[in-house]
Amino acid sequence: MSPKTTIVLLLQGLSLFSLVLASDPDPVQDFCIPTKHATAATTIHPCKDAAEATAGDFVFSGMKTPGNFSETGFASIPVNPATFPGLNTMGMSFVRADFKPGAINPPHFHPRATEIAHVVEGRLYAGFVDSNNKVFARVLEKGEVMVFPRGLMHFQMNVGEVPATIFGSFNSQNPGSQRIPSAVFGSGIDNSLLEKAFGLSSKEIVMMRRKFDPKATVKP
Repeated sequence: MSPKTTIVLLLQGLSLFSLVLASDPDPVQDFCIPTKHATAATTIHPCKDAAEATAGDFVFSGMKTPGNFSETGFASIPVNPATFPGLNTMGMSFVRADFKPGAINPPHFHPRATEIAHVVEGRLYAGFVDSNNKVFARVLEKGEVMVFPRGLMHFQMNVGEVPATIFGSFNSQNPGSQRIPSAVFGSGIDNSLLEKAFGLSSKEIVMMRRKFDPKATVKP
């Protein structure tokens, strides 16, 4: 088996093993605005009295402009009950992602949710890889929508000459996100295993570790 084939199989297996069988529970009331601001998507707080809810509890204004761009030209604004209390118990969350020309959202997967991505501006090469290692990808134009099945590795890249923006929605209030490069080279997996898995030398593994985990202190 070639090193390239091994890489594809290992990365796809990483996403498949992350799948969970449970989904967000059905709500038992119309809505549940937390009595205090949630600190995480999984935090559970008592619901305040429905009579005290206001229209403002169900409106979020934090996606009007892009988030902070990384050095690679990618920015994202994740929205879940921690930032938008009105989503609590609704079984959904969403994200705004912006791409400067040439920028990418690297291969990643969401273990607890399917994602639907709507291209608001620009042109993006986007797709996913199924459990048979078949890639489903194409260039998306403004106004088009693509679905990324739960737990499958997917990606996006701005192939236009102007910035691109997508709005993504998830069928879980806590979809989770695992970036493949960081999971493999930034998580502390033993160097010798990575050398055998990818057919790389110890020095090459160290270079990859330093790139995807700057805090790591690794030696060849």
